[in-house]
Amino acid sequence: MKRPMAKTILSRLLLLAALCSPLASSQTPSIEAMRKAAEAGNADAQNNLGVAYDHGQGVPQNYQEAVRWFRRAADAGNAEAQHSLGVAYYAGHGVPQDYTEAARWYRKAADVGNADAQNTLGVLYDKGQGVPQDHAEAVRWFRKSADAGKADAQYNLGVAYQMGQGVPQDYAEAVRWFRRATDAGHVDAQYMLGFFYYRGQGVPQDYLLAYMWWNLAASSANGEEQQQLAKMRDDLANKLTPQQLAEAQRMAREWRPKK
Repeated sequence: MKRPMAKTILSRLLLLAALCSPLASSQTPSIEAMRKAAEAGNADAQNNLGVAYDHGQGVPQNYQEAVRWFRRAADAGNAEAQHSLGVAYYAGHGVPQDYTEAARWYRKAADVGNADAQNTLGVLYDKGQGVPQDHAEAVRWFRKSADAGKADAQYNLGVAYQMGQGVPQDYAEAVRWFRRATDAGHVDAQYMLGFFYYRGQGVPQDYLLAYMWWNLAASSANGEEQQQLAKMRDDLANKLTPQQLAEAQRMAREWRPKK
């Protein structure tokens, strides 16, 4: 489960390290301070210790131990830990893979406003994993997460409007949500926005903007995806004059995410 520690988590680690005396150990002082707080019942420390075991940061990676600490924090109402338990059950890390149990923990976190869990619960409803397939319910959770600023959910909501799944098909609304996701540098949304400009769906057809978005997507992608995006971009370049191509490349160089 690859999730970087949030800045808030790191600040808590520093605070705990400052408040608690480190023990003589091969583990780092911050881990020892965290463990002391976790064993005393601090739910944030329990969650953070779970993250440490999940990533192998300061301790040997151990998914079972990560789940143990996530569960203690989740039972105390920590939404981040509830989300992490959902991830564990979905991936089968430290516990047997169980989509129904994953959905249960995602829902607990989503119900108290965790945007990551809201988006992932939407994905489960979209796919029918652990819950009955329900595109309208998927959209409801995508929208909650998207309104909270989650770029993946904004992208997923754009796809829903593009496909007409859970909402009436609306290309202009799809473009609106893809554009919001691109503000955070979302690569798939950049590709989709380029696609809509290329096709003239939901926006006036504009090959310069299509090239710009595909160029940005290609520059951020990796492996086969990068090669495919670069080919699409280069094929589109044949439709542009040298002056238009130079302008599209300038636009791509100067573009910056808004978030």
